[in-house]
Amino acid sequence: MSDFSRREFLKRSAAAGVASGVALTGFGRNALASDVAQVGTMIDLTRCDGCKELNAPACVAACREENKDVFPEPIENIGNYWPQKKKEDWSNKRGLTSRLTPYNWTFVQKAEVEHDGRVQTIYVPRRCMHCDNPPCANLCPFSVQNKMPEGPVVIDHDLCFGGAKCRTVCPWEIPARQAGVGLYLKIAPEFAGGGVMYNCDLCYDRIKSGREPACVEACPRNAIIFGEKEKMRALARSRADQINGYIYGEKENGGTSTFYVSPVPFEKIDAELMKQKAAQPNPKAPGFPGMPVDVENFTETANGIAWSMAIAPIAGIAAAAGAAYKTMKGGEKDD
Repeated sequence: MSDFSRREFLKRSAAAGVASGVALTGFGRNALASDVAQVGTMIDLTRCDGCKELNAPACVAACREENKDVFPEPIENIGNYWPQKKKEDWSNKRGLTSRLTPYNWTFVQKAEVEHDGRVQTIYVPRRCMHCDNPPCANLCPFSVQNKMPEGPVVIDHDLCFGGAKCRTVCPWEIPARQAGVGLYLKIAPEFAGGGVMYNCDLCYDRIKSGREPACVEACPRNAIIFGEKEKMRALARSRADQINGYIYGEKENGGTSTFYVSPVPFEKIDAELMKQKAAQPNPKAPGFPGMPVDVENFTETANGIAWSMAIAPIAGIAAAAGAAYKTMKGGEKDD
């Protein structure tokens, strides 16, 4: 981006953003269209066995193959940035499949859980939950996360600054950040974020073309089922009744588009996963979520409401800036 185009970009962004920012809130910009059927998934933990016979989870391999062209390609010698004074760089760990990273959008956790007098082995496929009222999208100060009409939460990688507010307000800390890539390098390489955030988008392009997500299509045990959201909810309830089991994702964080069904309580699964996380070399490293129950949606708290009001003008400017940048980017391609 030339000096002139940068000045023009900022000028257009500020003018449009000031005009629209006061009216733009996180809640408004992610409203769902009422005439579009929402989709979801039901994940049956009695069926998932981690693909033991294949030596690696098929859902993970399918996800990586499907999204490989979107994975980040960072610059060399990535610098640190303010305010973190550090960087998150996963580019030398692209093959890592034991946690969520910018190069691995789904993985399978294994938990040994004692319940009803016996120990059961539970395998849990993990990725974005695609919440009904996603705080990540509602409270993104750069206005680059959106709850799509069909239900998936999608990040605009072209406009993300990697501020990681989305991860902070996510109860599972799902989004993963990669430094050395993204718009911040052109606008403010030492400030304002530090990369791009990545997470499962439920294969949104496939959904729009009438196909199933790659993980669903690849699962050899039919443990991940995809369809209209309310049908998935009903299926989860029916399956839980059949096995005298438990549902996760129906109420957590205000409700999600992902419904897990388990033969053991999720409190016990969460306790085991938290033990595993505490035993890791870096327990605070993101990408290894638990399954906390009774999760409060940050958007609905006093702090969340205050944050939403505070970022409304910023989000307005960011949205306008994004539009200006994409317009200019398209113009550069036409030249």
